[in-house]
Amino acid sequence: MSSKPLYIDNLQYANWSSTLFEEMKVANLAAVHVTICYHESFRQTIENIITWNRHIENHPNRLMIGQTGHDVRQAHQSGKTAIIFGFQNCSAMEDHIGLIEVLHQLGGRFMQLSYNNQSLLATGCYEAQDSGVTRFGRQAIREMNRVGLVVDVSHTSERSCFDALEYSTRPIVVSHANPNWWHPSKRNKSNDLIKAITSAKGMIGFSLYPHHLQNGSECTLESFSQMIAESANRYGIDCLGIGSDICQGQPNSVVEWMRNGTWSKDRDFGEGSANNSGFPKQPDWFSRIQDFPNIKQGLQKVGFNTVEIEKIMGMNWLRFYDENFDSKDN
Repeated sequence: MSSKPLYIDNLQYANWSSTLFEEMKVANLAAVHVTICYHESFRQTIENIITWNRHIENHPNRLMIGQTGHDVRQAHQSGKTAIIFGFQNCSAMEDHIGLIEVLHQLGGRFMQLSYNNQSLLATGCYEAQDSGVTRFGRQAIREMNRVGLVVDVSHTSERSCFDALEYSTRPIVVSHANPNWWHPSKRNKSNDLIKAITSAKGMIGFSLYPHHLQNGSECTLESFSQMIAESANRYGIDCLGIGSDICQGQPNSVVEWMRNGTWSKDRDFGEGSANNSGFPKQPDWFSRIQDFPNIKQGLQKVGFNTVEIEKIMGMNWLRFYDENFDSKDN
């Protein structure tokens, strides 16, 4: 067993390379949940999985597929990083409920019900009218629960989040966002919602994306850590983790595609300055994947003990994987 603490980042979308895989090692990341889909169709998502399979084949001493908590422990013991596939939209399942099981069989473990816009399953957080989870969405959630594909509501509207919590028989997650009592943002979540999700054994992964941070790119490690401390007071220590949402090395054209997909001819700048359509600057203390351990230092300074820090930095996510990645048919 490795003597190093087990760290997990439950959301990244970087421009992957050998250099960044080595940064994962420097950061001591036992697992990373990587984005396989934003707006892609099923076939396009398969192409992304093929690309990842090649990354793992070409870096056998650095990476491995992560589909269970056991895989993450094995990666930690061997000094590797387990790569967990997730979908930031439901577009990969298209309009076919049978593809939910197929996506899980292909290694998918998280799927968002929507990405900012209205989807076939639920309303996104950027829509003016929040109609909640659709009939199809209710059926999809039931199937996701059955096969072990975790319901993620990070980019989903408030009502749709509460609907998902009501319809799901298994815990749901906010893989990458922050409380809106700390920083108001369309993407950050209300106190009532976070409390409801975490009370039902779900998780929230705190985001390091500047538009989700108090004072944006100038957010301090102390402020971020104090937010986590207040969250522990409100929701308990066992439901908190990190989902950094770091997009290291991605060109600005990628963020425009993330926001616009193929559905719009307009340039949707998203949150932040309307004059800045690119990626915002990361805080200096978390500018790269290898900076992940800096979070530990911040948590220590605001009073968390060793066990609490280990939970937030990885062990809470690991427990969640153990309990929720399996099929109910098993």
